[in-house]
Amino acid sequence: MRKPCKLTVVTGGALGGSTKGAVGRLMAFVSERRRKPLPSKFEDFERTLHELVVEVEREILAEELAKADIDQASVVVEGVTYRRVLRCSQTYQTAAGSVQVERTLYKDRTDPEGVSLAPLDVRVGIIDGRWTPLAAKQATWVVSQMTPQLAEELFERVGNMTPSKSSLDRLPKTLSGRWESDREAFEQTLRSATEVPEGTATVAVSLDGVMAPMKGTDAVGTRARAAEQGKLTRGPAGYREVGCGTLSFCNAEGKMLAAIRMARMPETRKATLKGSLHAELLAILQRRPELRVVKVADGAEDNWTFLHGALPDGPEVVDFFHAAEHLSGALASVYGDGTLQAQRRFNDLRHVLREQPRGIEAVITSLAYLRRTHPRNARIATELAYFRKNRHRMRYAELAADGVPIGSGVVEAACKTLVAQRLKCSGMRWGFEGGQAILTVRGWTQSHRFDSAWALLAATYKMQVTTLDQVLDIRPARASG
Repeated sequence: MRKPCKLTVVTGGALGGSTKGAVGRLMAFVSERRRKPLPSKFEDFERTLHELVVEVEREILAEELAKADIDQASVVVEGVTYRRVLRCSQTYQTAAGSVQVERTLYKDRTDPEGVSLAPLDVRVGIIDGRWTPLAAKQATWVVSQMTPQLAEELFERVGNMTPSKSSLDRLPKTLSGRWESDREAFEQTLRSATEVPEGTATVAVSLDGVMAPMKGTDAVGTRARAAEQGKLTRGPAGYREVGCGTLSFCNAEGKMLAAIRMARMPETRKATLKGSLHAELLAILQRRPELRVVKVADGAEDNWTFLHGALPDGPEVVDFFHAAEHLSGALASVYGDGTLQAQRRFNDLRHVLREQPRGIEAVITSLAYLRRTHPRNARIATELAYFRKNRHRMRYAELAADGVPIGSGVVEAACKTLVAQRLKCSGMRWGFEGGQAILTVRGWTQSHRFDSAWALLAATYKMQVTTLDQVLDIRPARASG
């Protein structure tokens, strides 16, 4: 494995055509290669050239970072005066690798518990005390897509920066803490920049959830206590539901043009997720009040309590594929799972449900007949109640003809790609902060908001620094003796 490269800045660096330093080494290498035939192993040549080029990058970056340092008696940052305490070397992770730079630290003498401040850091926008903005941006995106261990290997193979697994694990948590502290304001800014695609006629709102493995869940104890009380526990042991929400922009035919995707770690009744979905929808309708609102979800009661009660009026649709699954289960309980008769009957009724006007009424009639002829079949009774309860949300032929989307595939896909593919890898267990850090960034990425959200977050790490040319000590002198 290639060792991490570090570069210490030297005053009067080897730039501007000098034959010394990184530029000189690169020029010498290129000059030598031009006099030689094609290398026998091109991979080695390519790797050496790349390492020399990024060495030049590091040298230039180190010199530019050094320019951001201030070595004065005092500085003022956001109205607070800080006094110089010491100079020291700091290693920064840049997009081209690690560099070491001498910097000056200052401290607010009126706050004994306060931390030291480096003007270099706040002028450049250094993140987590060591990451340059571009390096942090690249690392955050990568670790949102893969584990820190794989990200560490990816960066090592690419051959630019070489962050450790632990630093890659810590970075998104640090950023998420800052985002969550002012999340509502950040989200409001993102919403104000949302562009509604041309041709949009409908905004479809969907809500769902997916189980994810959590830290600190006493699955064995919970099941044992439930058994002692004569209760049943549902779902896989040690898992809790992560909420997913989407807003889909659809054209007049119901075809999706774009979508906003978001997810929140487990919380009571998905309160934060619902709040964000509601705010997103209202912001869109404020700019485009003519858009039709459609609500699409499975039959979960809590989803519909929110979709029906909190959102503006609009067509409500139980996802057709969930309805078909319920229909299949009901018929399998009568004719036998996987039997030819069950499959034939399912295909017939599925077609009726999807294609015929008032097809839901025909399905309910058929299930009611099976309920009468199989009075001891609890599954038929349950599914019949499900279809009766949601009949007003299952007018699929009419809805589809009106250009209304009848499937919640967008939010189903979000459950898989936004949550499951990253949070449900083998052996994983998540705390709230760590999981939300990943979900937030993945939501930006899948909503084409990553660059906009990053710009908002990165800006909070920059502050203006003012120098004081003269600082006079006006404290009264102590009396002698």
